Parts: sequence; C-alpha cells; structure tokens
Amino acid sequence: MSDLFEGLKGKISGRELKIVFPEGLDERVVRAAGRLAAEKLLTPILIGNIEQVQAKAAEVGVSLESAEIYDPASYAGMDELVASFVERRKGKATEEDARKILLDENYFGTMLVYLNKAHGLVSGAAHSTADTVRPALQIIKTKPGVKKTSGVFIMVREDEKYVFADCAINIAPDSNDLAEIAVESAKTAEMFDIEPRIAMLSFSTKGSAKSEETEKVIEAVAEAKRRDATLVVDGEFQFDAAFVPSVAKSKAPGSVLQGDANVFIFPSLEAGNIGYKIAQRLGGFEAVGPILQGLNAPVNDLSRGCNEEDVYKLALITAGQGL
Repeated sequence: MSDLFEGLKGKISGRELKIVFPEGLDERVVRAAGRLAAEKLLTPILIGNIEQVQAKAAEVGVSLESAEIYDPASYAGMDELVASFVERRKGKATEEDARKILLDENYFGTMLVYLNKAHGLVSGAAHSTADTVRPALQIIKTKPGVKKTSGVFIMVREDEKYVFADCAINIAPDSNDLAEIAVESAKTAEMFDIEPRIAMLSFSTKGSAKSEETEKVIEAVAEAKRRDATLVVDGEFQFDAAFVPSVAKSKAPGSVLQGDANVFIFPSLEAGNIGYKIAQRLGGFEAVGPILQGLNAPVNDLSRGCNEEDVYKLALITAGQGL
C-alpha cells in the first residue's frame, strides 16, 4: 500500500472513529469493513437487517465482532433521528414522512453522521451518486462559506501524488465555483501531506487565446486569491505549462508556478472526468476517489464498479477527513 494510505492509517489509528456503510449486504463492503475492524483502524457501522448482514459475513468468512450493525426497521434511537430530521428539513417533511424516509439506508446513515453517532459515511457500491449525495446535501449540508460540494481524485503513481478537481459533481462551474473548488482542494491536498500548488486549467496559457471560457478561469484565479491570499495559485494554464518546467519557462516565465503544480482545477466536469481517466488508463495512475469536499462532515461516494480495496481505501480517507 502506498505511503498515501500508510500515513492516513497513522493519523486515524487509536482515534476511535466510526464510519457508516449503508450497504451492509454488499460483499465488497462487508469484506472491507471486516478488514478495517480487524486492523482496529476504525469501527465500521453496517446498515441492514442484522441477521442478513451477519449471514453475509459468515458466508464470505469475515468477522464483524468489532463492528456495529444497525437495522433502520428496529433501531432503538429512531425517534431521535425522526425528530432531528423533521427539524433539519424545516417544514419540508412531516414526522410521518421522516419515518418512511429514514428506512432508506443512505438517509438513515447520514442522520447518524449528522447526530455525531458516526464520523463519516461511505456509500455508492450499489447506489448512484445521487442516492449518496442527496441525503448529505439535505442533512449535513455544506460548510459555512461554501455553496457547493465538489469531487476530487488523488492521483497516485509510486511517489507521485496529485489532486484533480472537480471530476465528479459540478457540470459547468462558473468562476466563483472554480475559486471555491480551488480553496477546498488545497485543504484536501494538505490532508494528504501535499503542499498545494494550484493550476487553474484551460486550453490557453496566459492569454494565448481569448474567449468566455478563458476569462472565466482568469476571474477564478483572482477570486481564489481574494478568498485565501496564502494560496499558491495561478492560471489560466494549459496542462503542459502547469506541469512541464521547460514549457512553463517559455509560456509563463513570470508565474509563481514553474511546471511544479500538484493541484489541477479543471474548467468543467467534462474536462475533469476525461482528464483523470486518461491519467488513470494511459498514465498508470491510481485514481483514489471521488472524495467529496465542502461538506460539514465527510460523506464519500464509491463507484458501483468498485472492489473491496476501493471500499477499504475510501473508508480510510473518510476517517481522515473526520479528524
């Protein structure tokens, strides 16, 4: 396992963190939860019918002795969850509505996080991104000063670590959105011991082309600096000018970045999604994520094509965000 995760293990070990897994009957989730519990890195909370979850664990040869299993249909604290949900939704749900909604494992698990009964949540192995993110946006909501959540990938290849954003959530971010994504991505980078050097990407470098799209990125750079004057951030950059020192020297000789960027902010979801998958499939990078940022508490979304190792690693990341 890369230093990225060994470092996270050191940070979370002994902190008695709890992570919710709403998909308690999924074999990949059960295996990862059993592994996390056996290594005493955190306490998994699996959601589902207790007998069925235990049977699944026995079937795949996993011990859940150190895990917790909650069934929304029989959870003793449901009245507290219902009352808090009704209050949080501010008139958008009655008590009757809440009792039905909280039978959904993602809503139930998100309420456990909201009420500090768990430190974070990992879902998506058998659910869509919307199924995972919607409860988080309705209940946990974004941090003060953050309007939108965004999704980043940590791209890892041997000793190399980079942050790519937004590759998962915002389809067409405006300049303010991009600035916000840059600020939040810097915080995510620091969690992984990456000293953020942020490039705001485009098809233009320092005015080599002019359009609404390039102006949006230029405005985003100025706004990011306004929000956090300590950031090392510049743009607009083509990727090579942000990453290759010789190209940076030629195209942007006066920039604070000289081919040494490690956090890359893409101008659209289309570009970000394509970009990280090219790095993953052609460049041999491991794409860790998507990691959701900007929320009041960590909630992260798995791909439905994930494996046990993906669940395990994203749980470590979620626990790290919960510190």
